[in-house]
Amino acid sequence: MRSVCVFCGSSSGVRPAYSEAARHLGAAIAGRGLRLVYGGGKVGLMEAVADAALGAGGEVTGVIPKALLEKEIGHGGLTELHVVGSMHERKKTMADLSDGFIALPGGYGTLEEFMEVLSWAQLSIHEKPCALLDVEGFFKPLRKLFDLAVAEGFVHPDHRSLVLENDEPESLLDAMERYTPPRTKKWISPEEL
Repeated sequence: MRSVCVFCGSSSGVRPAYSEAARHLGAAIAGRGLRLVYGGGKVGLMEAVADAALGAGGEVTGVIPKALLEKEIGHGGLTELHVVGSMHERKKTMADLSDGFIALPGGYGTLEEFMEVLSWAQLSIHEKPCALLDVEGFFKPLRKLFDLAVAEGFVHPDHRSLVLENDEPESLLDAMERYTPPRTKKWISPEEL
């Protein structure tokens, strides 16, 4: 792994632990000599993770759509900032630049970005690790939903291991570096269609 994409909120949330976790993660990524790839904003958890990585001497690449450049206040102090035309282009660029993905707490955008790269992993579009940094149980309901989707037959049991989970950044990064994607035969065979 050479670079890690972090999806996170443009808000800091109500708990100080969220910003603290973002700073810890940014510093941990930089401390391993990895490049941070993120949404390019200078607000909320995005700012916290980027500034911590920069403060620890790391390289940080931001990717932000032109329409959000002013709303999310594009970060001017990054190693590199890509200004793109659309949200679709943002997600594709971040995915292309990254060797793994971590979601911190966030809103609809964070969840949507994580779910998209997770579904790409399920479809074998990529074999990169997808991870949740579960700050103070924020992702517990989502993890329960994943378990329910397996129990109800919507997610193959082997694919549950596509989601790495931890509440500590260093342990999560260790798991990502050891990650091997599950080898599962096709979920639905042509005979079942």
